[in-house]
This record gives sequence, structure tokens and C-alpha cells, in this order.
Amino acid sequence: MIASVLAVGADGVVADFSQDNGWIVAAKAVLVLICALVSVIIAIWFERKVIARLQQRIGPNVRGPMGLLQLVYDAMKLLLKEDINVSRADKLTYIVAPGISVAASLMVFAVIPIGGQVKIPFTDISTPLQLTDFPVAVLYILAVTAVGVYGIVLGGWSSRATYSLLGSVRSTAQIISYELVMGMSLVTVFIMSGSMSTSSIVTAQTDLWYGVMLAPSLFLYIIAMIGETNRLPFDLPEAEGELVAGYMTEYSSMKFAWFFLAEYINMLNVSAVCTTLFLGGWRAPWPLSWIGDGFLNTGYWTILWFLAKTWFLMFVFVWVRGTVVRFRYDQFMRLGWKGLLPVALSWIVILTSVRAFDEFTDRRLESWTVPALSWGMIVFIIAWYWPVRKEPEEVPEEPVVIDAFAKGFPVPPLPGQVLPPSPRAQRVSVSVAEELEPLQSKEEQ
Repeated sequence: MIASVLAVGADGVVADFSQDNGWIVAAKAVLVLICALVSVIIAIWFERKVIARLQQRIGPNVRGPMGLLQLVYDAMKLLLKEDINVSRADKLTYIVAPGISVAASLMVFAVIPIGGQVKIPFTDISTPLQLTDFPVAVLYILAVTAVGVYGIVLGGWSSRATYSLLGSVRSTAQIISYELVMGMSLVTVFIMSGSMSTSSIVTAQTDLWYGVMLAPSLFLYIIAMIGETNRLPFDLPEAEGELVAGYMTEYSSMKFAWFFLAEYINMLNVSAVCTTLFLGGWRAPWPLSWIGDGFLNTGYWTILWFLAKTWFLMFVFVWVRGTVVRFRYDQFMRLGWKGLLPVALSWIVILTSVRAFDEFTDRRLESWTVPALSWGMIVFIIAWYWPVRKEPEEVPEEPVVIDAFAKGFPVPPLPGQVLPPSPRAQRVSVSVAEELEPLQSKEEQ
């Protein structure tokens, strides 16, 4: 299967752009931009509706049918809201930072194959539903997403505010941690497909999706993509209970809207990348792929399958937000460095060993070897990290008396410990007993 993919083009790119001219490229670029912006509007409405259903609420339902026009009102509110600039901010960086985040987020879809090869209506031109592709397209995606974090960091730093700076610093540590995990999960895809071209990777999944063959990589990628996009339960850079709004605290009106827009476009980006690299891209799911000798894997049908998979992953984003509480920052970083990263490295070593044995020895492994190892790894991860319920500690029958001020500062007692009786309380009890003694004697007489 890998050999057939690489045989299509000398550079490993499967998509055929030979008939594309300047007008077609410009039209594709405009369509990608329009689709990204429209998808953000749909995503906001979709999120509000899904969370309302999860929390047994109605959600937006007044402005237009099913509340669809509510988004227009929200956009108008941001446009007409007073634009406040921080007087002590670094002016140029403060204004440019949101634009960096948005520009970086809009560049990812340039190499995402939204569909297969199609024929443009009323012409004889055949073109792939993809703006462009090249041998290192996935590395381009990682580079662009890494640039996007500069918008968050510069926005928090240029505001010259404590909460904003803390949010941007958190975002830096978060992106570094989880981008490592995301990159490690993608390495296994490169090993199996033999290419970094997005169209080649989709073609390599003709027989079996990498989400099934490389289940641990999909598992790691889904966790990392939630952390990369600063979404609950990993929205530590803008934690409302701790940092007001994090790096965007000092932004208002359209500058705030730019950051908001970049966040939702990034959600679509990572969902589209996951669809492309792990869920077969624009290919129809089994058993629909068998209908009519693969008829549903051709033409404009392919857009339907790509959108269905991408929006399913968007639902996962919203589902997680509505059901999982926010992590503490130490828990979040421990999960990345001590939990996900060792698993990713171990899985790469296992898969590389299997591929090396298959390539450089005379004995060929069965086709089910990698999927079997993949799901065995999943079972091992669940068994290793499954929380073990600890039995409660036995409380001694006689409580231990402790000195709360032994180390120079008050320490509250632990279970099974009590504080010594207060000297003041003893003096008060003695004085009260002395006052009550004459009264008791008179009552006895």
C-alpha cells in the first residue's frame, strides 16, 4: 500500500494540480476563507445549542428560527461596543497580537484536502478540492500553529497587566508541552504512510483508517488538540476563576473578537487535521465505501464525509467542555509531561521496531500485527492509569494531642489529632465555676 502511494508522484504528493490556473487557485483561496468564517458562526451556535441540551436548557431560540440570528446580534454587539485601549500598553504589539493569531489560524486549511478529485461544472477542468499540497505539508501545519501562539503571548505581554501576563505565560508552557505530544502522535502516521503530504496520507488510508491502526496516536492527538486550543478542561490561560480572562483580559470590542475568532478557527483546524490523518480524510466510512464500487468516494460526495467527520470532532470538543471540570495547572502539566509524553515515546519505539523488523528482515509480519499491538497498547494504558480507590486511613481510638504552634505558625489538626486545651479557656471555666459556687450553695440552703 505504501509503495503504491509513493509511486503516484516523485515528490510523494498524490493530488493532481496540473490543470489549476491562477483563477482556480484564487477561487479556492477565497472559498477556503469564506468557509472558515462561516464555519465559525455555525460552531458558536452549535456549541451553545449542544451545551444547552447537555445541561437541560433551551439555548438561543428567540432571534430567528432555532436562534440562528442570535449570532448576528452577538457580532453586532462586538462591532458597536466601545473599543477601549490600555493607556500603558505597548501600542503596536497590543493591536497586532490578535491579527497574528487570526492570520496563523487561517493558513492551516491551505493544505487540508476537503474532498477528492472533482470536475468543475460547465468545464473540462479536473481539480482536487484542496488549495495546495507539498511533501512536508504536515510540518507546515505544525509550524503555522506554533506561530499562532505568539499572538497570545504578545497580547498578554503588551497589555502590561498581571492577569494578562500570567495567562500568556501559562499559554507558552501549555503549547510547548502539548505540541510535543501532538508531534509525537503524528510521527507514527509518517512512519506508516511514508509521507508527510496530506493527500498521500489520505490515500494511504484506503484500506484501513489510521485511527483504527494507530489507536494510541489518535488517543494522544485528541487530548493534545484540546490542550492546544485552550479549551475546557484545559483552558488554563484564560481561567475565569483565577485570571479573569487571562491573556485577553485587557481587550474589548473587535480586538477581543479577533482572539475569539482565532480560537474557534483553531478548533476547526485541529479537527480537520485529525480527520485527514486518522479518520480517512474525505473517504466514506465503512460500509458506505463499498456501495457501488466506491461510488461514494468520488466527486462532490467526498465533501460530505469530510464535513461529517470534522463536525463529529467539534461535537467532542463541546461534549468535553460540558462534562469535564477544569484541571488544576499542576495536574495539567503532570498529565502532559509524566503521562502522555512517556506513552507517546513508548508507542513510537514499539511501532518503529515493528516496521524495521518488517522492512529489513526476510520474515513479513501479518497485516493485523500493528492493529493488534495498537489496541494492546490502549488496554495497557487504561490498566496502568486506571485510578485505584484508596481505603480510608484508620483513625486511632485515642486522639493524638499536637502543638499547633510547634513550627512557628498555626497548623490545623489532621484526622485523629486534637489540639491541647486552651489556657484561656481553662481560666474562663475556673472563673465561671467560682462565680457559680455561691449561687449553688444558696440554692441548696
